[in-house]
Amino acid sequence: MLLARAGRLAALLLLLATPAFAQSTPATVDSGDTAFMLLCTVLVLLMTIPGLALFYGGMVRKKNILAIMAQSFVLCAVVTVLWIVVGYSLTFGDGSGFVGDFSRLMLAGMAWTGPFTLGAQTAAPMAMTVPEPVFMFYQMTFAIITPAVVTGAFADRMKFSALLLLMTLWSLVVYAPIAHWAWAPLGWLNALGMADFAGGTVVEVNSGVAGLVCALVLGRRLGYGRDNFSPHNLGYAVTGAALLWVGWLGFNAGSAGSAGGRAAMAMVATQAAASSATLVWLGLEWVRSGKPTVLGAISGAVAGLVAITPASGFVLPGAALLIGLVAGAVCYWMVTEVKPRFGYDDSLDAFGVHGVGGGVGMLLTGVLAAGVLSADAAQPGGAYVAGLHLLAVQALGVGAAVAWSAGGTWALLKLVDAVVGLRVSEEDERRGLDEVLHGESLG
Repeated sequence: MLLARAGRLAALLLLLATPAFAQSTPATVDSGDTAFMLLCTVLVLLMTIPGLALFYGGMVRKKNILAIMAQSFVLCAVVTVLWIVVGYSLTFGDGSGFVGDFSRLMLAGMAWTGPFTLGAQTAAPMAMTVPEPVFMFYQMTFAIITPAVVTGAFADRMKFSALLLLMTLWSLVVYAPIAHWAWAPLGWLNALGMADFAGGTVVEVNSGVAGLVCALVLGRRLGYGRDNFSPHNLGYAVTGAALLWVGWLGFNAGSAGSAGGRAAMAMVATQAAASSATLVWLGLEWVRSGKPTVLGAISGAVAGLVAITPASGFVLPGAALLIGLVAGAVCYWMVTEVKPRFGYDDSLDAFGVHGVGGGVGMLLTGVLAAGVLSADAAQPGGAYVAGLHLLAVQALGVGAAVAWSAGGTWALLKLVDAVVGLRVSEEDERRGLDEVLHGESLG
């Protein structure tokens, strides 16, 4: 026992004595990895525009379709500017364990052409084989889609001015710190060994919880529970869901950071989970209502994609199928049973699918992670192996993301309400946001 403790102490002292820059930067850029990451970046951007825009646009009423699509489109522009100016620095600047710093404002110090090491001057450097602009842009697409997902929870009732102010502040105050915790070399959850391959906490739990808080603070839509809120154009929604499914392959596989076996495994796991969740949702719906609906099929697919996101680089195909099965069932129950029972108006089920599905995926990663997939000499902390320790770390990560997202979103909503007001008037809501906010309509 004493020898074991002495050995661990010696290893710790050796680690502390090692210079922060001991891990060298790769000698050259790998053209294959770079091409792969560029492709994945485009795929993830397509998930927001046009994917999410069509998915959400098809599920609202005709009088609000342009407004919800505009939110995804304009947020793409807003977050791009924020990311270049300060967002990338706050997320991936060395800073502390809780947030980055301002050393990379306007992408200062960017390694534009050669390879780079993320956190080169820290004790946990991460060597990359792609130019830094590729990594920066890939991460930007995650920062873009996350606030866009949130908009589904408060569809049909928020002012456009409030949306712009809220999501500008939210991207910096809520998204950037959580992303830093999980993915930056010095992030405290990363240091604890949390396994979040592609954004179970950063994107999914974060957006879902923020969406729920928005829905609760704004209140229910006029006529909720009484009027017909059926999707206006399921064709749009199916097209959007299909783009999300295909784009998600890049979302997860690209999180490997290079073109290799890990990326291939993540892609296989993503396809498996999406498929099993689709079939489970359809099956439950078929038994309950007698008909398998198109809306149910696309909802199930997204639930599976959400749940596999944190696990995709850590689990084998059988485990991925199981994750999709559990997520499809749990998210179906949340949307069809829990939401009506409690009466909250999460308009397009951002919380029921993204928040809950992300949490399910994070916890199941702790139960199902196959260490062999992450047993890489370049992996900080070694392999991620399923067990009580990893499950506890996963639960801590989910809890931290829920707390920061809920508290930060609530505070920002109150601030925005005091400055510009959050909700359109009842008369404007009845007329529809397309005409009231944008002076346009589909005719």
